Amino acid sequence: MKKRVIIAHGWEGSPKEGWFPWLTQALEARGFEVHIPALPDADNPRIEKWIPKLQEVIGTPDEQTYLVGHSMGCQAIARYLATLPEAAKVGGAVFVAGFFKHLTGLENEPDVRETEQHWLDTPLDLNSVRAHLPKSIAIFSDNDPYVPLDNQDDFRDKLGSEIVLKERMGHFKGGNDGITELPVVLESLLKIA
Repeated sequence: MKKRVIIAHGWEGSPKEGWFPWLTQALEARGFEVHIPALPDADNPRIEKWIPKLQEVIGTPDEQTYLVGHSMGCQAIARYLATLPEAAKVGGAVFVAGFFKHLTGLENEPDVRETEQHWLDTPLDLNSVRAHLPKSIAIFSDNDPYVPLDNQDDFRDKLGSEIVLKERMGHFKGGNDGITELPVVLESLLKIA
């Protein structure tokens, strides 16, 4: 069976942004099947819309299924994994600029704050997530304006993720940070797959 990679973009993200097209091409050249769904209403992301979309795209997960998330996409992947039946497993995940604790540097607009609270205040059982996730790598940047480095603690301590810290990569975004290739994600995926 072919190995599959499902990529979950972040808040205000899209399948065509930044390093996603490059990663898709690099993985397909290595025989992977790649899917990047457009998660619904990306400007106003909601758990009750994003998780069913991932469920629909992934179908029946197995150990040939690998997940990659960027920012809010990491939250979506974790929440998706928490919904799986007890025996279900995926092959692994790569989290880029993920967070479970808090965010910084967001505009102080009511709708932005409400979206942040929607995701951060909705309970998530990280032990349940880990039960479905045999291998994971979490990648952070030392100058991410939104995701402080203490967010890596939950990935390391609760999900058992290997932590990779990059220098001066911002939030790993295409537009804002000018990142159109992200070899560390490809290397991380190949390492766990």
